[in-house]
Amino acid sequence: MLYKFKSKAGADVIMLEAQGKQVLQWLQRDPLAPGIVRHAEMAEAMGAIEAAITAEELRLQALIDEAVARGDAPPPQPAISARKRCWPLLELMRHSLQNQADLVWGV
Repeated sequence: MLYKFKSKAGADVIMLEAQGKQVLQWLQRDPLAPGIVRHAEMAEAMGAIEAAITAEELRLQALIDEAVARGDAPPPQPAISARKRCWPLLELMRHSLQNQADLVWGV
């Protein structure tokens, strides 16, 4: 399954199921239903994604620090970070905010 995020402000952003579900959970939206982030909610939604990415980075760094402190090998890092995966979506959201456009998916 793919998630396609659409806005009149820019090109569609397509995410694989796992990453799309994760983003929608960060936004507290149902990943199985179509949805919308209205222009008025865009800044708050962007902040929620940024906060979740930062929390994920801090969690991964804590795991690495703990492993190093124990003398163990650090846990494997994801090949592509959440920050890099979400960058296109955040850019579309920034353009949507600037152009007073909504963001939709599943429609």
